[in-house]
Amino acid sequence: MNLMSYKFILPKLPYKYSALEPYIDEETMYIHHDKHFKKYIDELNNSVSKYKKLYNWSLERFLKNLCLLQKDIQLSVKHNAGGVYNHNFYFKIMTPNSTGKPVGLLREKIIKTYCSLDNFKLELKNKALNQFGSGYAWLVCNNCGKLKIISTANQDCPISMNLKPILTVDIWEHAYYLKYKNRRDEYLDNWFNVINWELAEQIYKNYVNERR
Repeated sequence: MNLMSYKFILPKLPYKYSALEPYIDEETMYIHHDKHFKKYIDELNNSVSKYKKLYNWSLERFLKNLCLLQKDIQLSVKHNAGGVYNHNFYFKIMTPNSTGKPVGLLREKIIKTYCSLDNFKLELKNKALNQFGSGYAWLVCNNCGKLKIISTANQDCPISMNLKPILTVDIWEHAYYLKYKNRRDEYLDNWFNVINWELAEQIYKNYVNERR
């Protein structure tokens, strides 16, 4: 971010556009990352460009302090900062080298909370399927260290609710429609094959350690 001319930039996709095939196709990844994600970045930069005192704010600071922003940009920043944060998290939490299932402390916590990995997968899938319209399904951790599965509409973000994101799946139609059409359930089943469980474990461990 350039403090002289406020600028969030599009981060590079951490793998090739085709790397998640056959689960998520190359064309979808390219359009989703380089077009949709970039638009949120451009709109966020435009929204705050006239307020120089905001130039050193991070995404997290924006999303945790929306009520402190100038009223003429609150809704725009909520939507676009959320879009930037959510997309960045979504792309990072996928990998072509997935372990296929949770690992480490996160695995233990998921099993303790949901009794089995199958139950966890079913609850997350149902939460995503039952989200009306556009949004995301998340695994989050609250301040007490409890795991919870939630969904958010549009570009609403869990950190605005004082929740720590552990993983997320994008259920806007542009995330899957080119390949799956209206078959959101099939997209979700295949998405479980590309979760970056090692990163999710690191996020969870770091959060647990911060709270000690």
